[in-house]
Amino acid sequence: MPPLELGLVLLLGLLWGSPYALTKISLETIPPITLVAARVSLAATALWLIAFSRGYRAPKERRVVRLLFVQGVITCVVPYTLIAFGQQTVESGLAAILNSTTPLFVCIIGVLWTHHEPVTSSKVFGAAVGFSGVIAIAGASALFGLGDHAIGQAAIILATISSAFSVIHGRRFVGMAPEVVAAGMLTAAAITLVPLSLMFESPWQISPSGSSIVALLINALVATALGFAIYFRLIRTVGSLATASVGYLKPAVGVLIGCLILGEPFTAVMALGLFGILLGVANHQRKTRGLGSTTSQRPDPMNRIP
Repeated sequence: MPPLELGLVLLLGLLWGSPYALTKISLETIPPITLVAARVSLAATALWLIAFSRGYRAPKERRVVRLLFVQGVITCVVPYTLIAFGQQTVESGLAAILNSTTPLFVCIIGVLWTHHEPVTSSKVFGAAVGFSGVIAIAGASALFGLGDHAIGQAAIILATISSAFSVIHGRRFVGMAPEVVAAGMLTAAAITLVPLSLMFESPWQISPSGSSIVALLINALVATALGFAIYFRLIRTVGSLATASVGYLKPAVGVLIGCLILGEPFTAVMALGLFGILLGVANHQRKTRGLGSTTSQRPDPMNRIP
């Protein structure tokens, strides 16, 4: 695999591991649905500006618009809502473990149903090792909470399954520019979330703090806009399972941020878990030369889905 693609996987893990801290800051003065609605709306606006500046235009075909709307629902609306609901009762360590199983579900869905790409022994090994690394990072004791607050845990698992389907569904857009796909998907999510925010949280009555606004802007413009542009590029170049391996990196990034910024201890077990995660991600990047053949292709300027 080209080093650029592996570097983008690691960068996406960094981008999608940081929103946990940014969201926590924003939630101090911004209610959750309003926060997510503002996040996807700002990210969509930024991506449309980039796409238009590069000569792309918004898709108009009804089929493409429907597919983008489905992508927005299963990528943003369903996971974000279910995880927010689940974390009200589920400890963060167990939530991180449950939410990191996206590659495992991609494997299962690919083997039992879609057969969308080869599931090699190397990728299965990578999924197992990466998941073991997540458990080591989060702490094996977090698994003791399995079975408690079953509804909250089920919500997080359903969110993870939705994310797995979103990676596979994202392969439908391999002929479109990543910026356009990400912008269209986030626009669909905003169309769903903004009315919910207006109905349930009355955002016009809130008074967000300066720190909450700054955290929201960084989260929207960097983690979300740039992150999803990289995400859809990786689906095209390395495949769905390799892209889903980013799920292993998110809890690792959260732990590293806590150690480097908040002064939390970094133990030998955490180091072993981090090594396992990196080994699992590396194994997902192997044997994907056929999928990577699209790397040199330019996106269709008409933004048509093959």
